[in-house]
Amino acid sequence: MGDVTLPRRLNLGCGRDRHEGYLNVDSVATVRPDLEWNLDHFPYPLPSDHFEEILALDVVEHLENLVGFVEECWRILQPGGTIRITTPHYSSANSFRDPTHRHHLGLFSFDYFTVDHALGHYSAARYTIVRRRLVFPPTRWNRLVAFVARRNYRAYEDRWSWIFPAWFLEVELRAEKMSAHPDAAPPT
Repeated sequence: MGDVTLPRRLNLGCGRDRHEGYLNVDSVATVRPDLEWNLDHFPYPLPSDHFEEILALDVVEHLENLVGFVEECWRILQPGGTIRITTPHYSSANSFRDPTHRHHLGLFSFDYFTVDHALGHYSAARYTIVRRRLVFPPTRWNRLVAFVARRNYRAYEDRWSWIFPAWFLEVELRAEKMSAHPDAAPPT
């Protein structure tokens, strides 16, 4: 990126949804991103510990290497910086309808990157979940389904998600880091 002053906020996989005040990144030149880059190619040409916020809205399901993406976001986020992810819930027809979707994720899929997860050894990047929620199609019936699901998301996903499908999920993660060294890498 050279000596250009970079915004502190990043919109990865922006498509046509460019955000003012963000560095908008996409692999498709016709959407006119600020930076044209394939998000499956690591490392990104972005500095470590720089961004306070990353948006990844409807992008992670398209990636070849989801773990690599989460780790690369961890690298470029400043300590305490956040990433907000939206993706179709695995129970949604939208998750399987699009032939470019490679991942079908649930509300607890990103727990594997949290500080205390028992299976956290798959990645050295560490996050804390700030918030997460399921969004249901906007119908009167689904207001009741959403109310019940919020009471116990795990029971919903284990028992009811294929009967009462969700639409998409939102997860916000905060990068947990010991220092803000410019060459920071995930701890081993």
